[in-house]
Amino acid sequence: MTERTYSAGEPYAYPLIIKKLLNSAMVNASDQEIVYRGEQRYSYQDLNERIHRLAGGLSSIGVGPGEVVAVFDYDSPRYLECFFSIPMMGAVLQTVNWRLSADQIVYTINHAEAAVVIINSDFLPLLDAIRPALVTVRKFIVINEGGNQVQTGQKFDGEYESMLANAPACYDFPDMDENTKATTFYTTGTTGDPKGVYFSHRQLVLHSMSLAIAAGSYDNAGRFRSNDVYMPLTPMFHVHAWGVPYVATLLGTKQVYPGRYEPKKILELIKSEKVTFSHCVPTILQMLMIDPACKETDLSNWKVIIGGAKLSRGQAKAAMDLGITVFTGYGMSETCPIISLSLPKRHMMDWDIERKLDIITKTGTPIPLVEFEVVDEEDRPKPHDGATTGEVVFRAPWLTQGYFKSEDKTKELWRNGYLHSGDVGHIDAEGYLQITDRIKDVIKTGGEWICSLDLENILSQHEAVLESAAIGVPDAKWGERPIMMVVLKDMFKNQVTANDIKAYMKKAVDEGRLPRYGLPDRIILLDALPKTSVGKLNKKQMRLDFSYDME
Repeated sequence: MTERTYSAGEPYAYPLIIKKLLNSAMVNASDQEIVYRGEQRYSYQDLNERIHRLAGGLSSIGVGPGEVVAVFDYDSPRYLECFFSIPMMGAVLQTVNWRLSADQIVYTINHAEAAVVIINSDFLPLLDAIRPALVTVRKFIVINEGGNQVQTGQKFDGEYESMLANAPACYDFPDMDENTKATTFYTTGTTGDPKGVYFSHRQLVLHSMSLAIAAGSYDNAGRFRSNDVYMPLTPMFHVHAWGVPYVATLLGTKQVYPGRYEPKKILELIKSEKVTFSHCVPTILQMLMIDPACKETDLSNWKVIIGGAKLSRGQAKAAMDLGITVFTGYGMSETCPIISLSLPKRHMMDWDIERKLDIITKTGTPIPLVEFEVVDEEDRPKPHDGATTGEVVFRAPWLTQGYFKSEDKTKELWRNGYLHSGDVGHIDAEGYLQITDRIKDVIKTGGEWICSLDLENILSQHEAVLESAAIGVPDAKWGERPIMMVVLKDMFKNQVTANDIKAYMKKAVDEGRLPRYGLPDRIILLDALPKTSVGKLNKKQMRLDFSYDME
């Protein structure tokens, strides 16, 4: 790839490419810290040099434009380097979900046609099991994690830090077409093979700038700015950690990376590094709030975007009681991902806690450059009355253009100029979207629809309930009936019964908060709920495990 030359009088054709996101930080925050587990520290200037060295090292082993480099790692500064360096040299970063099954990981790497694998030494047992099946990979680079030191040789083509140390400190990153493919990863669907989504430089830059505006420019309590301290708690393999590392780097914010997700270590980092901004799924937030170390940690300056699953009123209230500022973010793998944030508007700032809970647990208003609607089966918009539901559809300049090597799935995704989410929701007069269910998860009983999220939200406010999930199961008379799986807090496990939980739901019916046909037929107490690899409730597995025969 060669740099374009310009003749006299010809203006520079400024491309929206990832390398441009580094410019402001290098000017305004070159001495700002980037921290790994409280054990390693370096500056943004060091980050820039390591990005250059990584590109030089990859180039020396033959990585060229358009080739795919697959990365297995924890949330770390190394991953941040890959976020920038690999796309900046014209290659494609594949973020590998190492929580998938071995067969699924093999499928994703072969389907993406990865040429190089960069892998943390903690995942070498996994690599040993799948390596013979990786038909496109020609080079393997190992990252030595902590005391797990691996010698290179016949098994590996290099070690990450040694490769950087031996590479030149400057790499000539070219300008390129802003529509060049930059990243790819695979969705964790519950049916069929994982689907490959991909994003261009232009899409990632526009998403980063829009998210920076949405999170930093408005007058609200959830602002994310250059004086924050950022720590991701969403895996970096999952939709670029929601795109926030790109925003944090653009702003020159101090960044803290936790590596393996260990509650005590995460809480220790929040305290020692004065972390103020994170994002995670509800499962991670719950894991931290119930850890004994939480009682010794001041969380009053911590702002957290919750996504990937419903933020219930019960969990939101528990977080607020600890001083945490929580609010919802919404999106999909296909949307890069953030589409909306549930930040209260300026005139809502003085509302009481109950009214604020109504807002922060909604799906939110669109961030700049996003358009969404709820539509009927013929894609006609539904009224914004806060009650009429339909399928949620999107437009934004960063939505994936399709699924890699899957024309049929792409046709299902894009129709009539909108990306179809598969989610059911409604929009109110203030413009707040509320997701009420997945189309496939709506419970249809006797011709009526029951929202599983409504059931879960009501039960989240029971003092003994840690987590819950509602599903529909076949019923000979009504078609489907709701049942609920419940995980109790440890202190209540020998005190509260399934009948107690059902009585609580019956009370919600008596108070008019739940229709009579919405009362669950069964309450099943479990030690844990089935989850997907990224911490979402796996309702498909629940239906397989707990459905009963229509007879």
